[in-house]
Amino acid sequence: MKRTPQLDLFKIPEDVTYLNTASFSPAFRAIEEAGIKTVLEKNRPDLYDMGDFFGPVTELRTLFAQLIESDEVDRVVSIPSVSYGLANVANNLRLKPTDEILIIDEQFPSNYYIWEKLSKKYDATLKIIKAPETNVNRGKQWNQLILDSIDENTALVTMGQVHWSNGVLFNLKEIRKKTKSVNALLVIDGSQTIGAFPFSVKEVDPDALIVAGYKWLFGPYGGAFGYYGSYFDNGDPIEENWINRLESENFSALTSYQTAYKPFAQRYGVGESSSFIYVHMRIATLKQIIDWGPIRIQEYCKELSVEAASELRKLGCYIENDEDRSHHMFGVEFPENLNIDSLKELLKANKVHVSFRGRFMRVSCHLFNTKSHFETLVKCVKNAIE
Repeated sequence: MKRTPQLDLFKIPEDVTYLNTASFSPAFRAIEEAGIKTVLEKNRPDLYDMGDFFGPVTELRTLFAQLIESDEVDRVVSIPSVSYGLANVANNLRLKPTDEILIIDEQFPSNYYIWEKLSKKYDATLKIIKAPETNVNRGKQWNQLILDSIDENTALVTMGQVHWSNGVLFNLKEIRKKTKSVNALLVIDGSQTIGAFPFSVKEVDPDALIVAGYKWLFGPYGGAFGYYGSYFDNGDPIEENWINRLESENFSALTSYQTAYKPFAQRYGVGESSSFIYVHMRIATLKQIIDWGPIRIQEYCKELSVEAASELRKLGCYIENDEDRSHHMFGVEFPENLNIDSLKELLKANKVHVSFRGRFMRVSCHLFNTKSHFETLVKCVKNAIE
């Protein structure tokens, strides 16, 4: 892949500055073509066969396993959402009142509510690690706070690879090392990194990795992935459906009810996971992302945005140190002399799309973006300050 925008693959108008993939990704041509093709195939159900329920899903899981560098495809499962994947995790945890669940402050709601509920169920402690009140090496200090907070009472650490609103990178290798030393689980929400930032289950070895499919994986809304480690090999899924049972491929014997589940993570799949239209669209997305490569995506985004980040800092904005954050997504914290309402009006007038999460303006880019998009963004911020 040449380090040039893949504009020809997308249909975003030239006058639109879309810096909001972290909220919702656009489609590219292969996704659209796969969707249209499978929608039209709905007209001919007589052409479906039993293999259509299983073969495409296996291909989808195999591609995702390749993306996260897993050699065990059966540890990957197709699910509808992050909340669904985390519910399967929570359903298989038993805590003591002395146990602690460690989470990061201001995580995405799906990675908060379930742990709040679980901690209350067992009268355990939900331990929230807040960011340091400093603009000097905030990311490094935050990582150290997390490591220092993991102790013999920690039962579970659940977090993202980056913070979803500001892009601060978390040192998962060191965090995993610490969790293993105290026999705690590590569950990763990879929704804001997988597909755009390198990740390897061989290096991190999480107990579970749950990833939304409609952001950096470019899939349709309503599709996600789960990777479950050995801790969950014999767990109980949150639903009972026919396709997760052993030998479900044998349609003529479906009423010879099977007590055993399919091996490993496949037991955690959602009913109707064969969803023909969605599966083929998602296959198209993963093939393209693997071809691009997360490392090269990250390199392009860094080259694209680092100058704009520097300009925003000169205007008085706080952005995490370049080496301590992701480059496909980062947060901008504004000086007191900037009027947020005026900025939002300027962004809307200039067709600039970003997100506001907490006290941050979240900026997220991909291969369809250009430096001119960041120039437009910086101009809007500068005008709002002036």
